[in-house]
Amino acid sequence: MEEYIKNKQIEMLKLIETLVNIDSGSGNKPGIDKIGSLLKRKYEEAGYTIDVIPQIKYGNHLIIQHRDASDPEVLILAHMDTVFPKGTALERPFRMEEDKAYGPGVIDMKSSLVTLLYALKALKEEGSVHWKNVQIILNSDEEIGSPSSKNLISKASIGKKYALIMEPARKDGSLVSSRRGKGNYTLNVTGRAAHSGIEPEKGRSAIEELAHKVIQLHELNDHENGISVNVGLIEGGSSVNTVSDHATAQMEIRISETDQATSVEEKMEEICSRTDVPGTEITLEGEINRPPMEKNKRNKQLLKRIISVGDELGIEITDTSTGGGSDASFTSAAGVATIDGMGPVGGNAHSEKEYLEISSLFERTLLLAKVIENLSE
Repeated sequence: MEEYIKNKQIEMLKLIETLVNIDSGSGNKPGIDKIGSLLKRKYEEAGYTIDVIPQIKYGNHLIIQHRDASDPEVLILAHMDTVFPKGTALERPFRMEEDKAYGPGVIDMKSSLVTLLYALKALKEEGSVHWKNVQIILNSDEEIGSPSSKNLISKASIGKKYALIMEPARKDGSLVSSRRGKGNYTLNVTGRAAHSGIEPEKGRSAIEELAHKVIQLHELNDHENGISVNVGLIEGGSSVNTVSDHATAQMEIRISETDQATSVEEKMEEICSRTDVPGTEITLEGEINRPPMEKNKRNKQLLKRIISVGDELGIEITDTSTGGGSDASFTSAAGVATIDGMGPVGGNAHSEKEYLEISSLFERTLLLAKVIENLSE
């Protein structure tokens, strides 16, 4: 298996280059579907059956399973979308410098798409039957919260024992054993317009009311316990000499434990149930769209097995917690033992400096193949 992966590294880099040079931002359905079609052919050549789940707004999702598999125990998730707008790949295409490769989405997660494919091909080449014990979902909207695929992931989680999430390993090579959950909310305030010079007393400022609410909401922050509330965008009013009759705030909350969601939402609703500026009205809309991935007993046990595999390969495995979200939240919340960060090593995702450590391709492809083998025995 090791020899096969070593001999395929140039081939893997060529495929990564092809994928990176295809724009596939979450809103770019044609680009995502181009990547999906390419990967569909690769998996079909390897002996897998692919169900294409068509989407109108987003790229199509792919469910991949070996034709001989009946009840695969390992669920593997990877996404085809990136955060970059159309034209980015043309502006700064894939390139390699020393031991690093650069380009939009190179580590999050075009390289992971390739290491997953070749880990399974390596198992097949070795004559192992364990490459059949997986079900793979390649979705198209992870970067925007998986609005059209989270139900697909939750449904696929039923009956699975393990979930491996192909987000990249951290810069130091750590896997991800816990993630914070998050929710997005919109606060709308309605006031009464009036000329600020002629009859300001007749106005009811929506902006003033919103200012009160922003301060009160930010007082819910409890960073020590992993709770953060952030009003990131505000807008309102129509002119500088008019008392504003409308104002809006967009905010995000992050939580570390599932039980925190109810408590934070109740406090938010309480704050928004009353006004500080008489005559204004408030509406609050939103929900938790990713539950937290907690480092629970199931996930710890899976991590222990992966560490054991790493020890056998001479790879030191460490783990970490992160505030960022991923589809690991859905599988973990469904009761499936989950570990994230199973992709290659890199960093600076979502930026112009995003990179892949080329030397990690061999190590992490081998690790993934061996973990699949271990979990299937």
